[in-house]
Amino acid sequence: MSGPPPQPDDDAAARAARRRRLEEIFGTGLPDQTADDLDDPGREADEKKRTEEWLRRQVPPHHG
Repeated sequence: MSGPPPQPDDDAAARAARRRRLEEIFGTGLPDQTADDLDDPGREADEKKRTEEWLRRQVPPHHG
């Protein structure tokens, strides 16, 4: 995040102070990669297993 464009009468210290205030409020940015971006075969397998178990429990008795 680069912040607002500098005004002609701003000096470097004022721009740095403004940038620090903005970073305190909004943070410095998003991380490059988050946990949900990663492929986790174990998590996917667990989710598939839970889904299949849920589907089996939803089958009416006269269908099983």
